[in-house]
Amino acid sequence: MSAELRRSLGVRDAVVVGLAAMVGAGIFVALGPAAGAAGSGGGLLLALGIAAVVAYCNAMASARLAARHPSSGGTYVYGRERLGSFWGYLAGWAFVVGKTASCAAMALTVGAYVWPEHAHAVAVAAVVALTAVDYGGVQKSAQLTRVIVALVLAVLAAVVVVCLGGGSAEPLARGGELTPGGVLQAAGLLFFAFAGYARIATLGEEVRDPARTIPRAVPVALGIALVVYLLVAVAVLSVLGPGALADSPAPLTDAARAAGAAWLVPVVAVGAAVAALGSLLSLILGVSRTTLAMARDGYLPTALSAVHPRFGVPHRAELAVGAVVAVVAATVDVRGAIGFSSFGVLVYYGIANASAWTLGPARRPLAALGLAGCAALAFALPLGSVLAGSGVVAAGVVAWAVSRGRAVPPRP
Repeated sequence: MSAELRRSLGVRDAVVVGLAAMVGAGIFVALGPAAGAAGSGGGLLLALGIAAVVAYCNAMASARLAARHPSSGGTYVYGRERLGSFWGYLAGWAFVVGKTASCAAMALTVGAYVWPEHAHAVAVAAVVALTAVDYGGVQKSAQLTRVIVALVLAVLAAVVVVCLGGGSAEPLARGGELTPGGVLQAAGLLFFAFAGYARIATLGEEVRDPARTIPRAVPVALGIALVVYLLVAVAVLSVLGPGALADSPAPLTDAARAAGAAWLVPVVAVGAAVAALGSLLSLILGVSRTTLAMARDGYLPTALSAVHPRFGVPHRAELAVGAVVAVVAATVDVRGAIGFSSFGVLVYYGIANASAWTLGPARRPLAALGLAGCAALAFALPLGSVLAGSGVVAAGVVAWAVSRGRAVPPRP
């Protein structure tokens, strides 16, 4: 039987959950591909700025909508309430499928840094362990997340200090041809790392005083993440330059090595693994809450809407998400997982901005900019990602047609 979740998270907890998702493994791996697409150091920093602007629009749309509709499910709930059940369903589908792939990518990142020869086995073990942590209650998850965020920020600060203190490359030197399409593609790749602020909104039913807490927590988390990304990007460019950065599969460890700080390389490797664990922890939280909301409305099996009487969490949804992620992490390649995840995330936020448009004239300029930005970044992604993402969205439409007869009216 469905029940309400416990409101136990304050502003600080909500900020930390969002930071864990944003300042995660993405910053350890995304800079290289983004630099290759952007064509130069200046192009990379411009792409970071574009991604941040789109993320800000999406963040404010999500925050205002979460304050108006403080239930678990994020844009699934907002789209359903503001645009109609189909758009809510499509947002939920894009989020659950896309972020399940993100969970697998984060788990595989842990495996790649901890034990590369057995990355898939380590990934599955990480999923099982963090699902168990989430099962124990959202407050326990938030406490562990604080520790993870502190460790990751300390590692990134060490990289910035070492690189800026011993930098030799010209940060804005050209590494290739800068084109508008390349900059947009780089922004789309970097946006993947920004998308974690949605975790705050999807936990709306577990936040105290959501009308105040969520609009305050989202921009704070996003602002901190932007400053961190900018500092790390400039620092890494200062020692590698855009050309070497584009060719690096592990840019932060390569930057530490190039700056003459070999002692920092294993520390960065540990930081990357911890960051991926933090992202995975918050991702499982967010996906399970959207699964809960869709199950409540009959678009997923209603058994997944159960809330544990002792721990106050959607335990069946968490176990189901953990099981699916474990299977995906055991069988797929990390790059394939990230491909259609980015597209799905941008579809999700596009619907969030369209929903925010209905809040009134004062919200429309930012919502329109966010919607246009999501569309531009989605279709600027590599062709394989666009095709895979479009296929996932099409599959969702088919699933919607099949599930309509089982769906129940939205809860009042």
